[in-house]
Amino acid sequence: MRFLRSVENQTLLAIVVGILLGLYLPQLATSIQLVGELFLRLLKMIIAPLIFASVFVSLSGLGSLRKVREIGGKTVAYYLTTTAFSVTAGLVLVNIIKPGREIHFFQKTETAEIGHFGLRDLFFSLIPANPIKSLAEAEVLPIIFFALILGLATLNLREEKKRLLFDLFEALNDALITLIRAIVRLTPFGVLAIVANIVAEKGLSPLFHLWEYVLTVAAGLLIHAALTLGFLLATLGGTSPLKYFLAVREALLVAFSTASSSATLPISLEVAEERAGVPKKVAGFVLPLGATINMDGTALYEAVAALFIANAYQIELSLGQQMVIFLTATLASIGAAGIPSAGLVTMTMVLQAVGLPLEGIGLILAVDRFLDMLRTAVNVWGDLIGARIITRLTES
Repeated sequence: MRFLRSVENQTLLAIVVGILLGLYLPQLATSIQLVGELFLRLLKMIIAPLIFASVFVSLSGLGSLRKVREIGGKTVAYYLTTTAFSVTAGLVLVNIIKPGREIHFFQKTETAEIGHFGLRDLFFSLIPANPIKSLAEAEVLPIIFFALILGLATLNLREEKKRLLFDLFEALNDALITLIRAIVRLTPFGVLAIVANIVAEKGLSPLFHLWEYVLTVAAGLLIHAALTLGFLLATLGGTSPLKYFLAVREALLVAFSTASSSATLPISLEVAEERAGVPKKVAGFVLPLGATINMDGTALYEAVAALFIANAYQIELSLGQQMVIFLTATLASIGAAGIPSAGLVTMTMVLQAVGLPLEGIGLILAVDRFLDMLRTAVNVWGDLIGARIITRLTES
């Protein structure tokens, strides 16, 4: 069948089959969990070297510090702006729909054991005490930081030495991309196993118990992805959102099924460069940075979840307190990918900022995995749109 020749169509079919398998043959779905775990390990295997090589090659390949300032400043400005837009959309929707008003949770529920993580810890998490250890443990923020400062230092070398280092890491980057293409062929099998196991363990029923909350988050993510990001892509990126979506849909399907921006990064780089027309120097800089600091979907989810928890505990939040949630969710999402239990830790920061009970996190754990899949897909969509926009802005 012609429809099944492409990996992305095979992946879409795998998601449907995985849901059916998890619902009607749960024992079989659980038994193939190993396939999904192996697929994720293959992706994770190349994350650290790929991030380092792509960021270093992209930065050192720019040729001058002027170009670094040009791309880096625009990239960070884009990510902060879109994250602020996403939180605003979430807060507006949650105030209209008011999920949790009819639910009365006064008793303590299941709590997540989360350590304190402050601004000081975020700064220290950026700088690796041992870069080799950070590479070995795939610590994304320290890897990016080290690659950035090494790339900046390389720009100050004599031309022959600069070229020697650049050629070495460009060859490594190309080899990793070749490896990625082989792993991509396994995507449908990995996705089928992952989705089947999730449905077998959780089922679909949890979605119906918290439907207003799920609806609010899902609607906010859809509005942000389709309207806000779509508008920015059409105006600043000069590209049809539908055409761009079709070009990069494979990365979005992987992001949805794995719920991991980092695990999706190899696929994002491949589709951006091969199908979306994003130059390697832009994709290699913008996408790894976006996988770490651009968490539009996560920030929106945290803002909605905070107000849902407040409603469930019958706690009224003032406009000032909601502004605190806006600022905290926007800034906390920047460090989300570089800290343990990322979403839950930053959720704790948001709740603490306005004095909401941390036990409220237990209310949303049942549907967190499903919403994590949705918000990760939006995060990756924002990264890929950012790469297209930065490409056009730097070319003009």
